[in-house]
Amino acid sequence: MSEQEYYMTEALIEAKKAFALNEVPIGAVMVRQGEIIARGYNLRNSAKNPLCHAEIDVINKSAEIVGDWRLEDCTLYVTVEPCPMCAGAIVQSRIPKVVFGTRNSKAGCAGSILNILQEPRFNHQVDIEENVLQQQCAELMKEFFKSFRKKKE
Repeated sequence: MSEQEYYMTEALIEAKKAFALNEVPIGAVMVRQGEIIARGYNLRNSAKNPLCHAEIDVINKSAEIVGDWRLEDCTLYVTVEPCPMCAGAIVQSRIPKVVFGTRNSKAGCAGSILNILQEPRFNHQVDIEENVLQQQCAELMKEFFKSFRKKKE
């Protein structure tokens, strides 16, 4: 198992926690100097707060741990391509690299719809690595939305 796969497996563990709470199963971990310093998952519905995405949670926790808003020596691992809000937060927190599992055709802003992370007009661009454990990340999302639709029937 590669280093990227190890950390994505940890992000998947977080995503499964969201799934268990009937939240969209997206999980994230922040890695600094080879160690996971923060973990998070979607809690938007439970918290009744549109800002409670996995990436935002992990960025907030990491900034507190690091003691700075600049997360310049961290890598964010997230199971699904970041949305516009999360991509903006990633740029603003100066995270140098994002690794994600599967693309987000509805709201992805690391290349699917827009590429906020590498927008040259911003003062910070983010390296992107994608498709790490893509099948597992995509399957978890498919399973969630399949069960979500059944509950609505």
